[in-house]
Amino acid sequence: MNPKILFHQEANPEKSVFSIVIPSWNNLPYLKCCINSIRKNSTYRHQIIVHVNEGTDGTLEWIQEQKLSYTHSSQNVGVCYGFNAPAALAQTDYIVLSDDDFYFAPDWDKYLFEEIKALGHEFFCITGTMIEHTQSTQRCILSPFDYGRTVETFQEEKFLHDFHSHPLDDWTGGNWYPLVLHRNVWNLIGGLSIEFSPGMASDPDMMMKLWQCGVRYYKGVSRSRVYHFGSKTTRRIKKNNGNRQFLMKWGISVSTLAKHYLHMGEKFTGPLPEPDLKQFRTRLLRDRVKRLFLK
Repeated sequence: MNPKILFHQEANPEKSVFSIVIPSWNNLPYLKCCINSIRKNSTYRHQIIVHVNEGTDGTLEWIQEQKLSYTHSSQNVGVCYGFNAPAALAQTDYIVLSDDDFYFAPDWDKYLFEEIKALGHEFFCITGTMIEHTQSTQRCILSPFDYGRTVETFQEEKFLHDFHSHPLDDWTGGNWYPLVLHRNVWNLIGGLSIEFSPGMASDPDMMMKLWQCGVRYYKGVSRSRVYHFGSKTTRRIKKNNGNRQFLMKWGISVSTLAKHYLHMGEKFTGPLPEPDLKQFRTRLLRDRVKRLFLK
């Protein structure tokens, strides 16, 4: 049974553009770096809301000192509750989901907000682009560009000098943070599905829920960049079998969604087309057979 989650709303007197929700589990040095980068490098003012999992490392006291809105659970409740709870305190029209081990580059928010304003409707999933120190298999992640593997070794000045110089086209697919949704759409899909707690495959499940409610505009904005330390707090948890849960829920695999629906990582050309099921009927058959054996 999950422990009770407490909610604390701070006054937010100045108008904010985004409500940035950040779950954090005893990861205070990274959380400080993340929030300080938002304050330092954002074009606009934003509401920052943290979900404090446990907070036995001083996180709760630091958040209170900073006079930030927060939610708190005495035990780790995972990222599904960890995003849903602080999102309930959002006071803006746009909810940004963020990991606590990001360093936000200058004007990250300017480029996301420009995309939103140009679009003119609420049914979108727009994300920033991660820069990582270790080679990634994902073509929409800029890597390997090593500016430090921990906050203690972070080469901030070098990163600030270089971050915009790594070439990458805008890409399609969503599914990565930082990710911004309109609050109406977030509420429409019910946030992250808590049956995926503590969180494995909750991101693709969210992408599929967005697809089901009519979102076809999944855009990764290259100019909006964050440095991702990859502090790996997920190593501390007992993971759910998210891929199995996703297959049983939706009848297709996570990889089928990524490749044939979201076209994950491909160059952005506009709203996604409806999938031509004939082109990947063999994969769909494989997914169906696998699902039958898992029942």
